[in-house]
Amino acid sequence: MAKRPRRNHTPAFKAKVALAAVKGEKTLAELAQQFDVHPNQVTQWKAQLLEGAAGVFGSGGGEASTASVDLKSLHAKIGELTLENDFLEGALTKAGLLSAKR
Repeated sequence: MAKRPRRNHTPAFKAKVALAAVKGEKTLAELAQQFDVHPNQVTQWKAQLLEGAAGVFGSGGGEASTASVDLKSLHAKIGELTLENDFLEGALTKAGLLSAKR
C-alpha cells in the first residue's frame, strides 16, 4: 500500500473547512470526507480558528505599547554597543593595531 504524499493546504482552504465545522451542519466525518482530510485535522483547524477569533476583534492599541517598550530597549542596546565600539577603537589605535586614517 503506497503512502499518500504530504499535502500543504492554503490558509483559505483551512478557514473554509474550519468555518464549516463551526457551523455544525455536518458531522466531522462528513466534513472530512467532503474536503478529503482527516477528521483530526478538521478538529485542529476548528480549534485554531476559535483561538484566533478574538484577535480579529482586538484593538491595535495593545501592540503599539509593547512596540514602544521594545524600541526603548533597542535604543539602549545601540547606545551601549556604540560606546563599546568607540572604546575598543581607541584602545586599538593606541596599541598601534588600528590605523588612525579610518
